[in-house]
Amino acid sequence: MLRRRSLIPAGLGLLASPAIAQAPAAPRQVPPHEWMFGTWTGGIFPAVETEGAGCFGNASLIVLRDVILRVSSLDIAFRQRAIETVAPTADGLEFRLVPVPGRPLAEFGFGCDGNPDLLRVIRRGPDEIALPGCSEFPSTLRRCRTS
Repeated sequence: MLRRRSLIPAGLGLLASPAIAQAPAAPRQVPPHEWMFGTWTGGIFPAVETEGAGCFGNASLIVLRDVILRVSSLDIAFRQRAIETVAPTADGLEFRLVPVPGRPLAEFGFGCDGNPDLLRVIRRGPDEIALPGCSEFPSTLRRCRTS
């Protein structure tokens, strides 16, 4: 009978130690706007359909970790804005967007309080938000969900 033997260095033996396997994981740092990640419909018009392909086909706003994409009422392309900072407020969030060099067109912002680099969000519920003072998004937005 042939026996195989393995030599495990002392440091590697600790990898299988039950004490290490049960060590608590460090808390995950989440950005303050994580609850907004996803696709939103409405804003320009009242949100009607919030589930399935119909909602995703009528997306008005897409929020990612570092970027916000918004629909333009005059163009089929989404406008992309990089996020500079996000601060929680009493009822939502305040986004500061990276300024666009030169004199940006009005549709590069959200039409909010005359500042194209500022976006305030009010959370009305788990799946509903409003953009106060934003002339281009007078209606509330609702999160798109899969069926």
